[in-house]
Amino acid sequence: MTSLLDAAHLNGRFFDGHWTEGGQGYDVLEPATGAVLARAASVDAATVTKTATAARAAQQGWAAATADVRAGIFVQAAALARAHAEEIVTWTMRESGSVRAKAEFELAITIKAIELAAAMPHQAQGLVLPSEPGRLSLARRRPLGVVGVIAPFNFPLYLAMRAVAPALAVGNAVMLKPDPRTAICGGLVIARLFELAGLPAGVLSVLPGGGEAGAALCADPNVAMIQFTGSTGAGRKVGEAASRHLKKVSLELGGKNTLIVLDDADLDVATRNAAWGAWLHQGQICMTAGRILVHRAIFDAFATRLAEKAKALPVGDPMSGMVAIGPLISQSQLDHAVDIVERSVAAGARLLAGGKAEGLCLAPTVLEGVKPGMAAFEEEIFGPVAVLVPFDTEDEAVALANDTEYGLSAAVISKDVGRAMALGERLRAGLLHINDQTVNDEVVNPFGGVGASGNGSAIGGPANWEEFTHWQWVTVKGAAPAYPF
Repeated sequence: MTSLLDAAHLNGRFFDGHWTEGGQGYDVLEPATGAVLARAASVDAATVTKTATAARAAQQGWAAATADVRAGIFVQAAALARAHAEEIVTWTMRESGSVRAKAEFELAITIKAIELAAAMPHQAQGLVLPSEPGRLSLARRRPLGVVGVIAPFNFPLYLAMRAVAPALAVGNAVMLKPDPRTAICGGLVIARLFELAGLPAGVLSVLPGGGEAGAALCADPNVAMIQFTGSTGAGRKVGEAASRHLKKVSLELGGKNTLIVLDDADLDVATRNAAWGAWLHQGQICMTAGRILVHRAIFDAFATRLAEKAKALPVGDPMSGMVAIGPLISQSQLDHAVDIVERSVAAGARLLAGGKAEGLCLAPTVLEGVKPGMAAFEEEIFGPVAVLVPFDTEDEAVALANDTEYGLSAAVISKDVGRAMALGERLRAGLLHINDQTVNDEVVNPFGGVGASGNGSAIGGPANWEEFTHWQWVTVKGAAPAYPF
């Protein structure tokens, strides 16, 4: 079987229905080793404008295609992803620093997103509304036109595909700008899957680039919507720019998520959940357990167990197959995480494990004695740092959990489900998990945050119809009425 990507795709080209030379370009680096993996295009504003014009023209024919035609392309794309699974997983490991288990899971949920999108063209797309006799009143879903997707580096394949696939399925054209650091697994892989599946040229474009490309996407009059996943700081800028041009905007942003461990929790189970929630993919997940609140009655034993887990986890190059924790995506991201740890220790927090880096790898870190006002309590770290905070009462736990501008994910662990549910009802979050940790996504669920974690929109499952279409009201009468004017 031939490769999904070959030299022709990895030599400074972007995809606009064809593989096109992309200007000066840049080297895509492997964070674990610093090796150059490929050359990526870096498109400018003029290229975005030209591509958006072509996408708007191509969208009309795509929206008119039959449900069978559209669905069939997604079925084929899913089959291609399975056929090229090892290649896709390897690119994800090398380019994003994912360990194999994470990369394989990411591919699995990406395929699930494609398969769910395949069902959308055959789903009901409107309602019959009550009206006066002799008039048929309908509300139907219509594609927006061209959807711009700006995707992040941490789950680059899935977090792009979860928007690209449903947006295409309901009849939109899509312009995808992957994060420059993961332009291959978060962009070119997607381009090839749909190209080989038979998607008409111009309906999907993949445009690696920096801030200039993103700004052009937000401003272009042919782009009806921006779906952005990334940091809160960048999301504020995207939301402001896109809203200025009256575009629909979906913002999936950062989080300072809380895992609450009540005093009746099983210690072994709770520490396993905390370790997974804090350190999975080096903590580079918007749903990462950024604060772990533990009842004081079990706090010391919990902290000791979690520190032991941290010291036992191997760290290094994911391609070795021997590590649980890989590198952070860049030196700036590592510096950010280390800076938060150091400032928090200087303010009185205690380092129980980790805190040291080798290359771009930061050892799993445990901080205790963290209090409101400290950097580790307030700021999103996006690194493998478990922040432990004790509490005495449930009211105190709720107050600590809600003491943040973010509102993405929250979780509560207790043997008493009713007690955990009652506490969970008081937490401000778009996602709530009882007897689990904060990092969860099953693709079929609406996913979204509130506050600084997003603008209240949701993506995934039944939310996709709401996100990537607009309502059109249609009425039909047998004959036009004779109004009195």
